[in-house]
Amino acid sequence: MVSIPLWLAVLGGALAAWAAFDKLLVPALRWFVAGRTNVVLDEVSTRLRISVRPFQRTRRQILIHRLLGDPKVQAAVEQHAAQHKIPLPVVLATVEGYAREIVPAFNAYLYFRIGYWIGRRIAQGLYRVRLGFVDADALKTVPENATVVFVMNHRSNMDYILAGYLAADQAALSYAVGEWARIWSLAALIRSMGAYFVRRNSRDALYRRVLERYIAMATQAGVPQAVFPEGGLTRDGLMREPRLGVVDYMLRGFWLDGARDLVFVPLGLNYDRVLEDRTLLLSANPEARKPGRFWAVWNTLGFAANNLRLLLKSSWRRFGYACVNFGAPVSMREYCALRGLDFQKLTGEERKREIGALGTHLMAAVGRIVPVVPVPLIAAVFLAKNKPISELELKSDVEQLIVKLEAAGAHVYIPRQDLDYAVTVGLRMLTLRRLVDEKDGLYAVRPAELPLIRYYANSIAHLLP
Repeated sequence: MVSIPLWLAVLGGALAAWAAFDKLLVPALRWFVAGRTNVVLDEVSTRLRISVRPFQRTRRQILIHRLLGDPKVQAAVEQHAAQHKIPLPVVLATVEGYAREIVPAFNAYLYFRIGYWIGRRIAQGLYRVRLGFVDADALKTVPENATVVFVMNHRSNMDYILAGYLAADQAALSYAVGEWARIWSLAALIRSMGAYFVRRNSRDALYRRVLERYIAMATQAGVPQAVFPEGGLTRDGLMREPRLGVVDYMLRGFWLDGARDLVFVPLGLNYDRVLEDRTLLLSANPEARKPGRFWAVWNTLGFAANNLRLLLKSSWRRFGYACVNFGAPVSMREYCALRGLDFQKLTGEERKREIGALGTHLMAAVGRIVPVVPVPLIAAVFLAKNKPISELELKSDVEQLIVKLEAAGAHVYIPRQDLDYAVTVGLRMLTLRRLVDEKDGLYAVRPAELPLIRYYANSIAHLLP
């Protein structure tokens, strides 16, 4: 018998448990996931339009080392150390921290099995999800080895889930995700889905150089990506001016005479209900009183509890339609050839000007294919009339508005190809949310809810002639 103090026994037990976790459980888990990952990769390779690139299958630590060894990153490190008189090892440690923050850890099993299942359940559970217009003939012309970037408008945080779910038969998309998602457990899941984190509005030149080189490396390697040029959610429903930092970084990984073309595919999204609509309007109003974090969480829990109550009473309805359109791709080789450009040779103001022109071109392409769904249609009519109207008059005005929109080239989604049904479900959504009241057969917008009606009408305002 050997007697030892209790604290030593506890310490020894903790160290043994940690050793078992680190040396037995983690390797076993990696072996299990790796085996499942290979099975998934073999399966999806037969159906994906754009295959999973070798860059995405490369171990994360190797990608981090490649990024740290990039000549431009090394030059930025030396310049930063000399400029700020900081020891080189300290700057290298900082850059390694940036690289670990940015570089994802893509896992095909988590993406195509768990992530896709969760995305489908959430999207179809909350909305009637519809794939509207697809320019299939133009999309078939995209070379298989091209770097494809889906360019989208940004209306809701649901955009990530909706676009990833509907594009799952095309490619495994890599997103740029803001700092809001850098929560310990959530961050690991997001990285495993192939997303990379960005610090928006960062003024740190060293950080921006590391981010630029990662995006350029991924673009050069053909990784399919998705980007929101607006840089954030629209606060008033209107499309925002593009912020093209990420697009600029992508072009730094594109050469006219390189092995891959860089192809931007416009993707338009719209909803009958944006879950964050009131929060977005509140944040856009400088005079409005902003709720604190406690009240924001309380309101979110209240919203969830109310919907759960309706679900238990069998009175819950989904939040209307969510629709996605895919437009004609924009090949950078063709774009540069038509304009006599080579972005690798442009610098300073000339490059900034041409990037701006490209951003305008891409956002115009996205704007043209934003779907027109029932609630924005009805909201636009209420906003134009600005008076109580009957359901019959509403249907007549909606029909006239559809004619104008289609004449202007817009893509209108009419559920079941039935205009009466479309107006009925859209009007029901507005009345259930108490944005519109009915009295004596006439429907009128509640004065206090006019900003919200305008928010939804604004989503299609750019499509009107």
